Amino acid sequence: MSTRFTIKKLGAQGDGIAETESGDLFIPFTLPGETVTAARERDRAALMAVLEASPLRIEPACRHFTECGGCALQHFEAEAYRQWKREKVVHALKGFDCEIDALIACAPHTRRRVVLAARRSDTGMLLGFNRHLSPEIISISECPISLPEIVAALDRLRALADLICATTKSFRMAVTVTGSGLDVAVHESGKLGEHQRRIASNFVLAQGFARLSIDDEIVIEPRKPVVMFGSVAVAVPPGAFLQATEAAEQTMAEIVAGHLKRAKKVADLFAGCGSFALRLAAKSEVHAVEGDAAALSALDKGSRFATGLKRVTGERRDLFRRPLTFKELNAFDGLVFDPPRAGAEDQSKQIARSDVPFVAAVSCNPVTLARDLRILIDGGYTLKSVTPIDQFLWSPHVEAVALLEKPRKRR
Repeated sequence: MSTRFTIKKLGAQGDGIAETESGDLFIPFTLPGETVTAARERDRAALMAVLEASPLRIEPACRHFTECGGCALQHFEAEAYRQWKREKVVHALKGFDCEIDALIACAPHTRRRVVLAARRSDTGMLLGFNRHLSPEIISISECPISLPEIVAALDRLRALADLICATTKSFRMAVTVTGSGLDVAVHESGKLGEHQRRIASNFVLAQGFARLSIDDEIVIEPRKPVVMFGSVAVAVPPGAFLQATEAAEQTMAEIVAGHLKRAKKVADLFAGCGSFALRLAAKSEVHAVEGDAAALSALDKGSRFATGLKRVTGERRDLFRRPLTFKELNAFDGLVFDPPRAGAEDQSKQIARSDVPFVAAVSCNPVTLARDLRILIDGGYTLKSVTPIDQFLWSPHVEAVALLEKPRKRR
């Protein structure tokens, strides 16, 4: 049974919010000012019809929109969407004495890594994304956020999923565009038999994919998947973390490098495969700290085979359990940290006690960024700038780079 609602505002996840007697009601794919009918279930409702549309409602870019759960905001006019996304950072940092820069926009067809869901069904192999808030997989034939190389390979990826599937459950297929071809990292597809492994390997060779790995074990690697971090080529390990778009990564790296340009010794915390460290090493000595052994090894090999870099050292360390102490940090005059969504609370407490003069904080979660920045500011840092960056097009997620300074104590 559907009911009529008026949308008052957008929520943090991009859902429209209607105010009701029993509290806020979240209705996906709606916009402020719209009158809609929706079928309610507790505090959520499924959109049935838009009776009065917002002037900011536009035609979505993808035929799968509202079915596929990959995008939340394709129906939102571009400039209004960008303002809303910037406002997420503004809201999270309310009370901080710093102007938030304009959002750096994300272009369509630029995402280089997507995580697809797959499952064998009665009608064949499903490959796509889960329906919004549902385990149901919507099989896709287009994806306007992804690089054309991924979209062009969807049928071949679906065929590969069918070849390696050894489970009745759904499984994940992470696909990354690299300089060597597509890197396909599969998780939870079941144990491959030797015959299946040979067939899948022959298929990968025939299709020109760079690598197939299953649960982090390399099945076949015709060519090492290589990603460029500035001028440095890095052979990334299976399932390696990469920024979603190359353009956003480059922009963030330029902001960070500009802030740390006077630093002779830099620490890169949560360094991953070296997206910041190997660029910064063009002008500074860099100590890269990362908990994942495979990522750190890739960074190390990339630095060893590169030319024109300053000294790069690496340290494997779980910064959540054992953050660098303020005494260790005082050996550096510049620092960048880019933690997962949970942020870096304990590490921030040590940075706050240090006298590192230039700090760059990179985050994909404005809420935990605000917490970590408050720790740093309470420790004597001044927040100089915050730049929101959209590399998760039409989603509620937003990246930000915050730059801080502290006068260095005389030693």
